[in-house]
Amino acid sequence: MDLPRNGSLTREEALALARLRGPDLVALFAEANRLREVHHGNKVHLCGIGNVKSGGCSEDCSFCAQSAHFETPVGQFPGEYPLLDKEEILQRALRAEAAGAHGFCVVAAWKGVYAGTKGLDRSVEIVRDLRKRTNLEVCLSLGLVDREAARALKEAGGDRYNHNIETSRRFFPSVCATHTYDERLESIRVLKEVGFEVCSGGILGMGETPEDRIDMALDLRALDVDEVPINFLDPRPGTPQGERPLLEPLEALKYIAIYRLLLPRQTLIIAGGRERTLRDLQPMMFLAGANGTILGDYLTTRGRSPEDDLRMLRDLGLEPESHPGRAVG
Repeated sequence: MDLPRNGSLTREEALALARLRGPDLVALFAEANRLREVHHGNKVHLCGIGNVKSGGCSEDCSFCAQSAHFETPVGQFPGEYPLLDKEEILQRALRAEAAGAHGFCVVAAWKGVYAGTKGLDRSVEIVRDLRKRTNLEVCLSLGLVDREAARALKEAGGDRYNHNIETSRRFFPSVCATHTYDERLESIRVLKEVGFEVCSGGILGMGETPEDRIDMALDLRALDVDEVPINFLDPRPGTPQGERPLLEPLEALKYIAIYRLLLPRQTLIIAGGRERTLRDLQPMMFLAGANGTILGDYLTTRGRSPEDDLRMLRDLGLEPESHPGRAVG
């Protein structure tokens, strides 16, 4: 099997790779691993995340247990929920840093963050505090964002903003009806304009087609994002996706490899659902082209222990990416 080796995979070539099965996957993984080594060496980006505002989200994303539209343990909270105390957020970030994380992502369950709102004011305070008191890169995942809010967060010291497009344009209305795909794309353009690095990816296993998975990657390539998180659906009881079966491990690894070939220079982060989907094949995610992962727990589900993940990296001859090296004030 001949594989394209220049990282400029076409849609047709990617779809042909999506049809691979059996022994041909070994060659695919080898080429993806080669590209990872060429562009990223043996360094792995590790990021911790913290949910600073949980539940009661106004949006109806069909995979999300935090949506107020669904009866889940975290979704059905009445009224508005304040952000956690700054000190508690700081302690979470410091624990992630001590465990070996390179960055920490502040996540809030709401539609977005906008100029003139209390949510923006509190978020700016949190960014300044993390920037001053840790050596971590500060990442934000606060939903849709307008230009004034994006600029304020960047000026406060934010490094990166996560805003997933989740799936393809075609399939997006099947995932969310309370905002549009184009609203997500516009937020990404605004974030890039004010100087944020952009982290954007999606979820595989929601019922989308192979074409949808490839088209999402091509949109991310066209947007020229910096990091691409790949999540695998971990069905949450009470959500519309709650009964969907998991992807098979080799199927998940195949798409990690295809994404590496489509996005050779981007940091490819394997995030939510990896433990349940990949099972005993988790180390293979790096040999299939990934060069990043989430360290510790997720938002509403448990992850692996940092010790287990760090041992996995050592066993593979990989190393955590070093801290940015800021002076702590």
